Amino acid sequence: MKTDNDALTNIKVGITAILAALTAFWGWFGWLVVVWVGMMLLDWLIGSAAAFKKGKWSSAKLRAGAWHKGGEVVIVVVALVADWLIGLVIANIPGVALPFEYTVLLGPLVIVWYIIGELGSLAEHAVTFGALVPTWLVSALEAGKKAVDSAGDKLSGKR
Repeated sequence: MKTDNDALTNIKVGITAILAALTAFWGWFGWLVVVWVGMMLLDWLIGSAAAFKKGKWSSAKLRAGAWHKGGEVVIVVVALVADWLIGLVIANIPGVALPFEYTVLLGPLVIVWYIIGELGSLAEHAVTFGALVPTWLVSALEAGKKAVDSAGDKLSGKR
């Protein structure tokens, strides 16, 4: 006779198997993309709710937000294609080499930068709903974004 614990264990095993298979398929970078897409959708939905609460919701602003998110997708694609191109050059042009294996670099930096921005936006929306936002959280998000910017600047030779 099956018990509720057996059913719960089977559900846990199933979820674990699915997550393990997805991790094996797309690795850490895939999860980074999933988090970014999730944060974009959450920001769009919570931002819409915050605008509605303020009495400032409009379909024009909703469309503008969608275009903004679409622009983010374009920039991520640009970074990923640049990663692919850099990897292709390193692998196929004699004399071009790095002291480490190059897989992706620009794509993850851009995605992390966007995730931090989405988190900051979500914190701003939370204030609309009456939540207090710790100043240290805002400072930590700003520091994280600056750290990613600094890493990108070092890659481009700016600093």
